[in-house]
Amino acid sequence: MSDFDLIIRGGTIVDGSGGEPYVADVAVKGGKIARVGQVSGSADQEIDAKGKLVTPGFIDVHTHYDGQAVWSERMIPSSIHGVTTVVMGNCGVGFAPCRKDDHDLLVSVMEGVEDVPEVVMTAGLPWDWETFPEYLDAVDRRPRDIDVAAYLPHSPLRVYVMGERGARREAPTDADIEEMKRLAREAMDAGALGFATSRLSAHATGQGDKIPSFDVGDRELFAMGEVMRERGEGVLQIVSDIGSNYDSEIQTLADLAVESGQQVTFTLAQMNQDPEAWRRSVDKMRKAEEKGGRIKGQVYPRPIGMVMSLDATVNPFCCSPTYAHELVQLPMAERVKRLADPAMREKLLAEEIEEAKTPIYRMARDWSKVFLLDNVADYEPDQSMSIEAMAAREGRDPLDVFYDLMLRKGGYQMFYCALANYAEGSLDSIREMIVDPNTIVALGDGGAHYGVVCDASYPTFVLTHWVRDREGERIPLPQAVKALTRDPAEVVGLKDRGLVKEGYKADINVVDFDNLQLNMPSMIDDLPGDGRRLMQDADGYVATIVSGEVILRDGKSTPARPGRLVRGAKQDPARHLETA
Repeated sequence: MSDFDLIIRGGTIVDGSGGEPYVADVAVKGGKIARVGQVSGSADQEIDAKGKLVTPGFIDVHTHYDGQAVWSERMIPSSIHGVTTVVMGNCGVGFAPCRKDDHDLLVSVMEGVEDVPEVVMTAGLPWDWETFPEYLDAVDRRPRDIDVAAYLPHSPLRVYVMGERGARREAPTDADIEEMKRLAREAMDAGALGFATSRLSAHATGQGDKIPSFDVGDRELFAMGEVMRERGEGVLQIVSDIGSNYDSEIQTLADLAVESGQQVTFTLAQMNQDPEAWRRSVDKMRKAEEKGGRIKGQVYPRPIGMVMSLDATVNPFCCSPTYAHELVQLPMAERVKRLADPAMREKLLAEEIEEAKTPIYRMARDWSKVFLLDNVADYEPDQSMSIEAMAAREGRDPLDVFYDLMLRKGGYQMFYCALANYAEGSLDSIREMIVDPNTIVALGDGGAHYGVVCDASYPTFVLTHWVRDREGERIPLPQAVKALTRDPAEVVGLKDRGLVKEGYKADINVVDFDNLQLNMPSMIDDLPGDGRRLMQDADGYVATIVSGEVILRDGKSTPARPGRLVRGAKQDPARHLETA
């Protein structure tokens, strides 16, 4: 019998602690890292990692795999970018608790907020649960490639407790609050990591209505904080509104962190309309921490944006009546032919756009933030390459320039629209956010925005752009790996992972760093109900390992499905050993 299940030989260990890399072997047994150093002995399997990086598996604490975790064994695209643990239920949207009569509402919420088509959910969800513990059991029954954990989502909870009153965003009664608290305790007993909500005005249902959790006051949020304080554990995840009350919103979250004594984490971005607001947020976080609060901003490491094309959900004509009602359902070749007709061109260029159900669709015409995405996935383009700058050079209207470009490649030409994190035309401020001790890197949104983004590829972007390729100031490799691994693990209480050290969970990546490459996104058809989505893969992942089993080898999925539902917070093995 072999001494170990797996030995990774001679790799350069970047262990997730932020310490300097070193060359060593890593031995795995029983799903745990058994030895790091010079390892003798035999193994059932060996991986030659000489000249390669060996890192902990990456952790994305902000995803929306709530549906995909039920209907699929692979949490892609996350797992093809080295991610070995994801957290879902973010933004307070999900599918439990839920009575049968509320299925359509929760589908509409997910469709509007996270761009998951109704037909995909209708085909993919068996709805063999009602309570949140029953939903977790359904997730637990499905074998999968990587680990998933979940928050209790606010919108389903509110509707489950309050019915139509909850959907209409009415104020809760004392009895409503007590029932929400009871169900939150029940959810955490079953394994929820905490509670998640959205207070963002841009989040709407598929019909354009505000979601149940929007603008319902602070009472429910602080009630969930009471539950966390009572238990002495739990995470409160929030996406806040970014309007005129943004500063007061962040102050509310800072107060919540102090009052609950538990971890609060929220989406932090550089807003185009207020580029310095994030600095004020960081200041509020620091002051909260001085009072004993625990609060972290979640930062996306490249522009928060959307991919646009005639083949995607959004393009600058998707709100044009003629395009939306006459052209969008046509096969691509026929659509391009109709769009190339001079009369149609003249009509669309002159036509007033309709009000969008989703507010960000109107931002598709912010020409200073729209860039050609052409053959190379460039997420820090020079401002001179914007559609606005191109139009200025040509002395033309930006919409006219865009019209010509969108017909290239048979209608499959892609564009990138930077909605946030790119106010200054560079990522310099985002680098400041990433390295700030009050933030973590997150927001991959895997399982959501299927026709608009493929943001779950961000770990590969961090390693290629921020560590290796950027022309401006970069981020050191040990710091970048720590940001992808141990930092998010600690914030959500999964302290058994995120380090390449003895006793920790054997979630590991072997990476050919010199040849690591983020490829262009493309549309694929692999969702239930023949649904389509953007996919973005990468080259350079030699192996991704979950609980000691290789799930990805040289970019190809293996039959291994060691991923499990993670129920609740996990202890730090090192501290456990110290106190044993």
